[in-house]
Amino acid sequence: MRLDKFICESTELTRSMAKKAMKQGEVTCDGAVIKDASFKVAKDSQVTLYGEPISVIGERYIMLNKPVDTICSTVDEVYPSVLNLLYIDKVDSLHIAGRLDADTTGLVLITSDGQWSHNITSPRKLCPKTYLVQLADPIEESLVEQFAQGVELRGEDGGLTKPAQLEIIDPQQVRLTITEGKYHQVKRMFAAVGNKVVGLHRERVGNISLDTELEPGEWRYLSEAEVTGVK
Repeated sequence: MRLDKFICESTELTRSMAKKAMKQGEVTCDGAVIKDASFKVAKDSQVTLYGEPISVIGERYIMLNKPVDTICSTVDEVYPSVLNLLYIDKVDSLHIAGRLDADTTGLVLITSDGQWSHNITSPRKLCPKTYLVQLADPIEESLVEQFAQGVELRGEDGGLTKPAQLEIIDPQQVRLTITEGKYHQVKRMFAAVGNKVVGLHRERVGNISLDTELEPGEWRYLSEAEVTGVK
């Protein structure tokens, strides 16, 4: 990797700032001052900037317990982005693997690995997502079979939704697992059967369950097993 690129991927410096630091003699590689931006850094080389060792950050995989009134966007809009909750370097290199509405809470996955997030968000991958759903009205037992067969969403010509697993916890609280990511799908599925979602919380994506020790707004890095389970 070029030295200027190495610095940019290890710090918050831009390419021009990295080149300026090199010209000022503030960058070393294996003890030698390097001023050539195109210098190739070996994998086992030791690089310092302003006397401090630096290293490429690498891919990152994060789970966040999303609080209400935040959005799954890389920029603030009506509500603030969930990325504001991450006090780490190079937040702008991260993206959100799938979205939740502002009023929906729970598991959000954030990463720098595009292929990994594709395995979660691509409709072809059929990655299951599980939600805890609070309903306005009591639900009928017969809907368990109806959801397993698929539901016809209002205003959509694509036929039935893919089979979904519905578990009734109590008359107005259910757990729903879907393998699609249609626009407002969970809310629309219950609207299609004459009910209304009044609370929605995502508990699981694929093999990754929300860490129950994380309070709303808190986050942690995923374990290696959690990361590879998605791959």
